[in-house]
Amino acid sequence: MKTRIFFAALFLFMISGYAGRTQTTPPTADAVLKEAYTQATKEHKKVMVLFHASWCGWCKKMEASLNDPAIKKSFDDNYVIKWLVVLESKGKENLENPGAMDLLTKHNGAKSGIPFWLVYDANGTLLADSQMRPAGASLDTPGDNIGCPASEKEVTAFTDILKATSNIKEPQLAMIHARFLKNQPEPVKPAPVKTSR
Repeated sequence: MKTRIFFAALFLFMISGYAGRTQTTPPTADAVLKEAYTQATKEHKKVMVLFHASWCGWCKKMEASLNDPAIKKSFDDNYVIKWLVVLESKGKENLENPGAMDLLTKHNGAKSGIPFWLVYDANGTLLADSQMRPAGASLDTPGDNIGCPASEKEVTAFTDILKATSNIKEPQLAMIHARFLKNQPEPVKPAPVKTSR
């Protein structure tokens, strides 16, 4: 009798472990995009896709900035925001969205660092990405990744993209600009100089 109970318990444990693994499999990048386009069509919004990883400090700054209560509504009213996991550290590859790295590579972001982001219309047409380029350059022209905007130049480029791809008004853009400037690292203060007496 004890043997049967042991094997029954072992069987239930194995099944629950398998069910847990299947439930944690991330959706494919295609599935995430399809859902985002459907929602964007219904809500008359654009789609912002952000590539990130659990180890990435700048990715966490980007997420915190987008979720700042002072500016979150501006993003929520204009964009369907989706996150895709890429470039996870060894042993955490199971967190990556299948196909996300292919999408990142397709848009010249594989060697740009993360966070990397894309803005699409509801039909899946790419409108912008996180690369700064010379004025008038096409999206096929490689540029420098803004990532999580922090410097004045990066934040200005980011807010210009928001202005071009959304209905966010100037007062809200100014608030977004100010919030993202807070991401700039503090300047390193020189060590005090010791003088001998």
